[in-house]
Amino acid sequence: MNFSSLQEWLVNLGVPSGVFTYNTWVYQVFMVVFLTLLVSYTVGLVFNRLGRFAEKSNNPWDDVFLESARKPLKILIWLLGISWAARITHTANNAEIFEFIDPVRRVGVIVLITWFLFGLAKRFELALQSPDRVKEPLDATTASAIGKLLRASIVITAALVILQNLGFSISGVLAFGGVGGIAVGFAAKDLLANFFGGLTVYMDRPFVVGDWVRSPDKNIEGTVEHIGWRLTRIRTFDKRPLYVPNATFSTISLENPSRMTHRRIQETIGVRYEDLQQVRSIVDAVKRMLIEHAEIDDNQTLIVNLNQFADSSVNLMVYTFTKTTIWVKYHEVKQDVLLKIAEIIEQHGAEIAFPTTTLHVASLPEQFAQAGVQPVQQP
Repeated sequence: MNFSSLQEWLVNLGVPSGVFTYNTWVYQVFMVVFLTLLVSYTVGLVFNRLGRFAEKSNNPWDDVFLESARKPLKILIWLLGISWAARITHTANNAEIFEFIDPVRRVGVIVLITWFLFGLAKRFELALQSPDRVKEPLDATTASAIGKLLRASIVITAALVILQNLGFSISGVLAFGGVGGIAVGFAAKDLLANFFGGLTVYMDRPFVVGDWVRSPDKNIEGTVEHIGWRLTRIRTFDKRPLYVPNATFSTISLENPSRMTHRRIQETIGVRYEDLQQVRSIVDAVKRMLIEHAEIDDNQTLIVNLNQFADSSVNLMVYTFTKTTIWVKYHEVKQDVLLKIAEIIEQHGAEIAFPTTTLHVASLPEQFAQAGVQPVQQP
């Protein structure tokens, strides 16, 4: 829209044509700013109305699009309006400062589009993890990897487009990056090792956010809180944060107890040698109790056997697996199993053994024999 058509439109609305006879460019700038304000306000109303419709719809992605586009679009309207007003002023004054209008407008448009796409990628990442928006939500690690790759691609592409608009040769920049990349690679080999270590974690997925991990090679044990491109943050069980460079995971063995299917109960329980005759029936009763126990998986290895003649006890081995993998519940099940084993031993008239020593004296000195002293068993 040029000024003559704008003037004709305003005259038709009843504005006297005489107001345009003095300092025409000032009125043009005023009207451009006024129209920009009007359009911005109208767009805000439209977005509010669309937002109410989006809340009622079952489509989760319209909310993501509207939330990402609201602020960048309003700023874009103001950017175009102000650049239009600045161009009018430049035509009237020919000030050199206004020669930067076109480059600033182009760069501004690119930055706002990047802002919109960046926010869209971030909200897309969060939506993929929400069970309210998708039927099968992704885990935080996979969604974070997808979001980071999208955002990195957006930023790199935007940077190259901005350089091209500012007059730089992209081919030259890429060539410089190829040569400089070799030097940077040698200088930042540890940083690159951590980057590729993080990429390996994202691809192989030995653990995800929320997993309990443990390394037999390093003093690493805790719950994974965040997986970055350089560091992984692990919260130890004493609630301290542990920051592990990602390159470490490519050189150590790592155990992920969070992915266990069962938890094991392995105990050795001793009974007295005096109760040796009851051992067979005790073993059978304990095995039957474990098979009937609701929290024991009898499809896994289940062993109850006489295992050892120890110094002061006959040892029984109990080896079985619980159905639960939850740490707290596992200990509750284990406690219940051990107490039931103690009850079975007691029901058979036996006792759980404790360390004892029996002292046998072949003969007593004559004075003790005359006094009637007899040998005794000492605990």
